Amino acid sequence: MANDLLSTLRTYLSKVSEGEKSPAEIAAALNIWVRESGEALKSKIEEEVESSVSKMGFVKREEFDDLKRKFDDLSKNEAPRKSAAKKAPAKKSTAKKSSAKKAPAKKSAPSKAKKGS
Repeated sequence: MANDLLSTLRTYLSKVSEGEKSPAEIAAALNIWVRESGEALKSKIEEEVESSVSKMGFVKREEFDDLKRKFDDLSKNEAPRKSAAKKAPAKKSTAKKSSAKKAPAKKSAPSKAKKGS
């Protein structure tokens, strides 16, 4: 980049000394060149930072906020469903619990008998 700057300055100085361009035109051209070079450098830096950050497993704040909003919307929509769903399965779960209690009782009795023998 330093070489580009020096070569660009030499070119502009030779044009001023030869009378092809005025100092104001050269200053404007240099200003444009510096701005474009700065934008290109900024773009390269942003790309590198984003690449490094994503490799580390981080996300952008905007992405996090969007995901959080979606999660909040889903959790708000799920709240009424859960209350209705809990009432119906509660009856089924008691039936399952009673059958589940019988099965361990049968298993525990033979295991105690084995321990006692």
